[in-house]
Amino acid sequence: MSEPGSPPVFPYALRRMGIVMTPDPDDPHEAEGVLNPGSGRGPDGELYLLPRLVASGNVSRVGLARVVVRDGVPVAVEREGIVLEPDRGWERGVGNAGVEDPRTTWIDALGLHVMTYVAFGPLGPRTAVAVSDDLREWRRLGPVHFRYDDALDADLNLFHNKDTVFFPEPVTAPDGTLALAVLHRPMWDLGETRPGQGVQVPAGIEDERQSIWISYVPLAAVHDDLSALTRWEQHRFLAGPQFPFEQLKIGGGPPPLRVPEGWLVLHHGVTGVIESAFTPQHNVNYAAGGLLLDADDPSRVIARSAEPLLAPETEDERSGVVPNVVFPTAIEEVDGRLFVFYGMADSKIGVALLERLAPE
Repeated sequence: MSEPGSPPVFPYALRRMGIVMTPDPDDPHEAEGVLNPGSGRGPDGELYLLPRLVASGNVSRVGLARVVVRDGVPVAVEREGIVLEPDRGWERGVGNAGVEDPRTTWIDALGLHVMTYVAFGPLGPRTAVAVSDDLREWRRLGPVHFRYDDALDADLNLFHNKDTVFFPEPVTAPDGTLALAVLHRPMWDLGETRPGQGVQVPAGIEDERQSIWISYVPLAAVHDDLSALTRWEQHRFLAGPQFPFEQLKIGGGPPPLRVPEGWLVLHHGVTGVIESAFTPQHNVNYAAGGLLLDADDPSRVIARSAEPLLAPETEDERSGVVPNVVFPTAIEEVDGRLFVFYGMADSKIGVALLERLAPE
């Protein structure tokens, strides 16, 4: 039972179940790790991961791997190749390139898997969107464009953005229309693009730390023109760092999951020191937390975890390309249970069981 005055116990927990994917030492595409996968069910009914594969020089691609399940638990993968490479100019820069950290959501209203990913191009990380009906062939819709909102006194297109993911079903937008909602994490330091510009935040935002925002895409516009998936509007601050394990920043994880309480959002909270946004970090700690959003108004947080649901404790989570990282990015049902796939120290992919706690 919670102590008087303490936050209520968060009703969900994560229990690690093992490692499902490690780098192939004979594959140069995986020389610097396999991590942070998207996921989905293919037309064959099989469960697949779409892992980020990192080659030498921090060049990332998106692969496809069928999940091997044994006794109801994901235990391994069978690789089936690469489905997205940084072969567009806006995904490649001088000294950097990549299609990174795919988040994939099956949106039944569209009959499509929708992938958001980080296009690491000439000016740094930008969010981009691609769609597929089979997880193998992906059609790029291009980089995201944020509709200007004068009330924010900010053009969100100026800022780098990561940790973007669509909700799986339409919701009601702030203007009352049916829309597809999407989470994202703007990065307010313009000095990362143009030295000397410094940190700029929208009107009404006092905390400069990176936080989770929510935006919307009118569903009718997407039915008229699929490329509307890249045109986001009605931007709202959703949640910022609040508890000790989130001291530095927070960012979204897998697609939000509809649960009895509303929408469950698994996220990562970060502590430590970030030396540069564009280089691997060695003085940070990434742990997994949880938010519950209102079922009818997902821009409203109704509960959150005061402690990590999963923190780096095992050797595989504490040692790697970026030490001390647990980074959830996908969630799938297997034999009636929910499993969360997560990056381990930017090097391997682990799996954890999502459990709903019994009421106290």
